[in-house]
Amino acid sequence: MTARTDAVAAQSLSLEFSRVFDAPPVLVFKMWSSPEHLTRWWGPKGFTSAVKKLEFHKGGRYHFLILGPGGQDDSMSSGMSGTFREIVEGEKIVFTFAWDYDPEWQTLVTVTLVAEGTGTRLTFRQEPFLDIETRDSHLGGWGECLDRLADALAGRPVV
Repeated sequence: MTARTDAVAAQSLSLEFSRVFDAPPVLVFKMWSSPEHLTRWWGPKGFTSAVKKLEFHKGGRYHFLILGPGGQDDSMSSGMSGTFREIVEGEKIVFTFAWDYDPEWQTLVTVTLVAEGTGTRLTFRQEPFLDIETRDSHLGGWGECLDRLADALAGRPVV
């Protein structure tokens, strides 16, 4: 069971929300740190993903693709890349995030994991956004990613 608390401050150009996953922090962390796990859940519903590069350590770079239903040539497909700024095993991941189509605009993403009962509270923060509309569109996309992460953690098919 995943509890959703997707709330965004109305005037903020940052996005922050949390979810509770029915899995220990070490497993939730592992889902972020290896290509075989990331490709199971990264991207919105109906998309697949590909890990082109993943250097999962402080200073390491990543490059991921999210592929629409038509594959890499689908107009909905996009790539994103960044650099890992901080990694604390089982607790925290901080990385920059930029879309391939607009590499000059980047945000900073902070994912924290805290044991809560037998599960994990994941808190997600991304900032700064250029405007509220862009921030809110990322809330929907990341929300769907984390829905898929919950399915992957539970061993359910990820759609």
